[in-house]
This record gives sequence, C-alpha cells and structure tokens, in this order.
Amino acid sequence: MELPFLPGNSPNKQLGKERFHKSQHFEYYNELPMLSKSERPGIGGEPLVGQTFKPKYSVYPKGLGRELPSWIAFDKQTLCFEAFFQEAVPEAQDETYRIRRCKIYFYLEDDTVQVVEPKYKNSGIPQGTLLHRQRVPLPAPNDDQFYHIYHFNINQQMVLYSRKYTVTNCDSFTRNFLTKLGVRLNNPGSVPDDPYSKHREEIEKSMKPLRPYERCDTLRQFLDHDQDVLCFNCLWDDTDSMFGDPRELQLHYYLADDTIEILEVVSPNCGRDTAAKFLRRGKLPKYSAKMKLPGQITDRTVLNVFDSTGQKKRYMLDSLKTGAVHDEFYKDCDLTLGLEVNVWGRRVILTNCDNFTKDYYRAKYGIEDFTPVVYKAPPVSKPQRQMPPYTGFGSEEDSLSSCQGLLPKPPQKDFLKFMENDRCDVISVLNFRAKMVTTDPVDSDRLFIISFYLCDDTICVFEPQQKNSGVLGGKFLQRDRVKKPGQELFKSELSEYLKAQDLYVGAILYLSGNHFQVLDADECTFIYMEQHAEKFPKSNVGNILSKLQSIPEEKQSEIRRFLALSDPNNTGFISYELFRGLLTGLGCGLSEHEVRVLGRSFSEREEPAADVGLMLAVAQDFLKKNHFQEFLEMDRAFTYCDQYKTGRLSTKETRTICKAFQLPLPDTLLGGLISKFAEGDEVDYPALLAGMNWLEHLAPSVMPEDWLRFDVNFTFGAGGAAVKNVNFSSLLKAVFSFPFDSADPTTSTTTEAQAGR
Repeated sequence: MELPFLPGNSPNKQLGKERFHKSQHFEYYNELPMLSKSERPGIGGEPLVGQTFKPKYSVYPKGLGRELPSWIAFDKQTLCFEAFFQEAVPEAQDETYRIRRCKIYFYLEDDTVQVVEPKYKNSGIPQGTLLHRQRVPLPAPNDDQFYHIYHFNINQQMVLYSRKYTVTNCDSFTRNFLTKLGVRLNNPGSVPDDPYSKHREEIEKSMKPLRPYERCDTLRQFLDHDQDVLCFNCLWDDTDSMFGDPRELQLHYYLADDTIEILEVVSPNCGRDTAAKFLRRGKLPKYSAKMKLPGQITDRTVLNVFDSTGQKKRYMLDSLKTGAVHDEFYKDCDLTLGLEVNVWGRRVILTNCDNFTKDYYRAKYGIEDFTPVVYKAPPVSKPQRQMPPYTGFGSEEDSLSSCQGLLPKPPQKDFLKFMENDRCDVISVLNFRAKMVTTDPVDSDRLFIISFYLCDDTICVFEPQQKNSGVLGGKFLQRDRVKKPGQELFKSELSEYLKAQDLYVGAILYLSGNHFQVLDADECTFIYMEQHAEKFPKSNVGNILSKLQSIPEEKQSEIRRFLALSDPNNTGFISYELFRGLLTGLGCGLSEHEVRVLGRSFSEREEPAADVGLMLAVAQDFLKKNHFQEFLEMDRAFTYCDQYKTGRLSTKETRTICKAFQLPLPDTLLGGLISKFAEGDEVDYPALLAGMNWLEHLAPSVMPEDWLRFDVNFTFGAGGAAVKNVNFSSLLKAVFSFPFDSADPTTSTTTEAQAGR
C-alpha cells in the first residue's frame, strides 16, 4: 500500500542541503564575456540529469600522498618510458624512412608530458626536446580530455599531437609504480633497425683517418694518487771526478703521473751553491745515456714534408709510427732500497725512504725489508763546550750568557712556572719557623720565619720582634735564591740552589753565614706539601708507611706493648706527644717532618677559631697605613653588580671587586674575612665594607704581633691546627695489618712470638 502524497510522507531532496548557488556559464576570453563551451553543473554544484564529469587529473595509488596535495606528495617523481617513432624521408636517395628513438617523461605532480630525443653526433636533424613539458590532450574525438597515468603502458602506441609513438620499455621505478596501481604491464617491445644509421656505422668502421686521435686517459690515476709522493734518500758518489765528493740527494716519485724530481741536500757550510733542483720533474728514462734533441721525441710522426711555392705546405701523419722513439721509463716497481738509478749517466743509489713510502710498498708489493744502506760513518761526538769560570760580576747566569754570543742577552726565567704558582687561587709561598743553631744564648732564643716562593725558588727570612729580647726584629735576609753550602765560587758549572724539597721540619739550612733549624710550618704549607706528595718525599704518607713496615718483629711487639700501656681505657687514641716520642725512639729513620705528617694523617685535629673582631682590626690597620679610602667607590661597584639589590654577592665577584680596587690586604686575611661574612656562596658585602671602613667605624688598635701574624700569612702549631690525639689503632692496621688488642701486654707479646714462629 502506497502512502498518500501528503506533506511529510514524501522524501525531500533539499533536506540538509546548504549550497544553492548557480554555476556561472560565462567566461572572459581576450577581455570579452563569452558563453562557456564546457558543461557546467546545476544548483549547488550537483550534476544535472544525465550529466557526468570526467576526472581532471590522474588517480594516484592509495596510501601515497594521503592528505597531501599532489605537488607535495609526488614532487620530483617522474615516470620514464623508452619509445620510438618512424619518420618519412621524402626526396632522399639513401633512405626512405628513419627510426628515431626518444624518451617520454610523465610528471606525476601535474600530469604533464615531455618527450626528449638524445642527440647524436653529425645527425643533421634537430634533436633534443621534441615536446616541451605540458599537458597533452587525447586524440580526437576525446580531445577534451588529457593523458593521465592509466593511458601509459609498454608495447603500445600513443599519439601525441598527431605523432605516433611506440612505447617499448620503462625503468624500474615506473614499473614498480604502475604495478602498485594495479596496471598489468605488457612485455617489452623491440626497436626496429634504422637502415641508414646502420649503413653509416659500417662506413665509419671502415674509415681509417690520416690523423687518428689517440686517447690517453690518465685522469683516474691522477684522482687516485694526487698529492701522493714517494720519498727516497739517495747518494751520488762523485769522488771519481776532480774535486768531487759524495752528494746527498732526495728523490721524489709522483704517483699521479709517474714523474721523478730530485733535490740536493746541501748541508750548512759545505762550500757549495744551492740550486733550485738537481733534476726537474719529468719522466726519467732507464737506458738513455744523453738528452734527446728538441723535436726528437714527439707525440706524432710526420711524413712527406715538402714545400711548394704555388700551394700551401702539406704533411701527413704516420699512423704506424715507424720512426717513433720508444723509451722505457722508471716506474714505482723499479725503485727499491739499494738500487742504482741511472739519472742521465749519473749513478744514484737509493739508501732510505720515509714511512709513507714503506707503507705503500708494504701494501702494494708486500715488501717488508726496508734496511737502509749505510754509506757514511756515524757522526763524531762533539766535544763538550767548556765554559769559562764565573767572573764574579752579576749572577752566574749573566756571566754565562755573556760567553754565548757577541750580544749578551738577559737570562730567561721559567715563565710557565711563574704563571702556575703566582696566582691568588693557589698557595704560592711556603712558610716555616726556624731558630738559629748556635751556642750564643742570645741568638739561640731568636725565632725566624723562612718564606720560600714557589714561582722563582727564592727565599726570604724575617725575624719577628720579641719583647725584652734586646734584638731588633725585621728583615733578616733579602728575597733571593740561596746556594747550597760546599760549592766553589768561581767555577764553570752553575751552582745548585735550595729547592722546595730541601725545606721541611727538622732540616738544617745554611742561610747568610748562619745555620738554621726548621722547627715548624704553617697549615697552608703542610696542606700544599701533602697535596703534592709526588714532589715532596717527606710528605708522602706511602713512603713513611713503607719505612714503618720494614721494622723488625721485635720492635713491632715493643710498639704494641707501649701502646697498650699508654691506652689503658682501650680508646684507640694516644696523645701526639707520646706518639712522637715512640716513633723518635724507634730509630726507624723518620724525620721530624715525617712524624708530623704521619700524626696529621691519623689524628683528630681541632681548627682554632679565628676572631672576627681581631681580623677586622688588623684589616683596618693595614688600610690605614696604606692610606686606602675608596670605600664609597667600592660600595658603588658592589651595588652595581648586585642586580636584584639583595645585599649579597658571590664569593668570586666579591674577591674580583676587591682585587680590582687593589685592596692592600694579605690574601689570607682577605680570604678569611670573606669566608666570615659569607653564608654558603653569598657574601654580605655591606657588613664587610662597614667592618673595613676605618673612616666611619674605627676599630681599637692592635699589637704588632697580630699585624705580623696576618702580614706574613703564618700560623704555627702542630701543623697549623692543634693535633691532640692520634688514632694508633688504624695506624697499626695500615702498617702491620693487625688490629689493636688491649689485653695483657705480656700475654700479647708471647702470642705474637708464637705466631711469628
């Protein structure tokens, strides 16, 4: 039963439709409106009844170029077909038709076609691009459509602008692409022979030109071996001739073109004039005894040369080369060590070669024997040059430099050593405390400070002032290098000077006519010597432990019994004085410095707390005596670097600003003040400036000892910080490999003796 034709019972085609525009049927041609010939769709772009639309471009394989325009998805992708067409040749005697081969290119991005014919030499017809790249319409009656990808196949005919092409084959990319589209490709076709082209080839083969072109291709050899040169050392024995002598030469063989060049090695003061080259670069013949005349060796041989007054000069080239001169030239395979090379009548012997030449012959010819030819006696050792003794004027280096040339030069200092040790971030001065070794009761109580500068190995001795001593303190020895005792004054050799390794606790030094005994060193000196133990054997803990390990078993038992009696509470620690007395009484050859270093390594030390008020008072005293008043400028510099105005700057920036203003403070005092006003890596620079400002916040005066303490950067004690207790249990384990036992000393001794047996 059909529904009645009522509203709502019939389907409405306009429901859901949004486009209702009408297509335009007029177009502009040459600026004139004309009715379009092509069919246009109906309302909203929908086809009319019975109207079909033809595809404008080709259909591409699925999965290629998805969601991308064709000019991006198929950019630089082209199908290539091999084809030919037959062209009639009217009014010709030798040929009636011609077979012309070409290639058809189909560009996938826009369905354009291009036909190109390869150019042949002396063809006499225009060749190259026969059809420029464009969209090609199909032949009539389908001339309103264009060629697309499904119109192409092999072993078929195609009409492109009234010219019939036969497609014979395609490349691998085209074959794979069409196969993915589902196109079934035909079998490849054959190209018929062109009778006239075949006839021309037979004529060219039978022709024998009077001036044949000889091709000598050396490009590959040049590209493979460009800048590769074999180098040989040579000898030319010219002693048979008058005033002749052996001549040393150097032979260069260029692998790029098999040419040889020989240079002469002219030694200094040999009396010979230097020449640019002994033999100019070129090919060297093997058996030629003399040079060829100009024109005797040529690339071509000329025959039947005659001169005619009425006609031009004529000549003919000899293709058989009947009068050519054939010379055999030296190759790389002919050059070996010990071989005599004939250099235009001169006998040159190859004596040696460089490493590149050895590797070349080893890799190409498998030669392993490269024993050089000995042709001269070994050089006579020159007698050692005797220098005159020291004159007594200036230093020994100045006296030596005056004997080394007519124009004396100042002695060169070790600039690298100076740059490594004369810096603010490293320790540059080693400080020691010493006393004078004498029987005079007044001089025996005097204390001295010996400073050793690592940048130039100089020594300075300073005597602090002591109350009621009757001796004025001050500088005892000017900073200079100090010679070791027992050396002659006027001698040819340079004197030996005191080094940093000669200064240690317990050493006896001879300075300025007096003997000094080193008593102590500051904390920085001990730290530096321990960090550079490879340079300071006295501070090398490994060497000290090896000395202790060589102690006999009887003394080991004595050490354990002494330690057990010294530590009744079994704590594993003893005082440093008892530890020092034990090692000194053993007689194991340990110096005072080595005992101090061993105690520092196995000790509990307490760092003395620095007084901030005393440090600020000493700093103000330094600044006041040097008339430093640039506190306002320093505050501006600190504020400028503080971008966020927090009143804090890093330690590096604070030290940089202080160094920029040349703050007259010792490095130790400046570093201590910065560390006291720092929280982590940030320094409270307003408080630091306020503490150093002696113009506004004057601190109480300080004693000379306090000023001297920071001036010479010196703090003494048991290695700087007080060494109170020594962990002897860990020392015993490290040295003797047995733990400490606080049992009865007698029992432990008996047990050890039995274990030793």
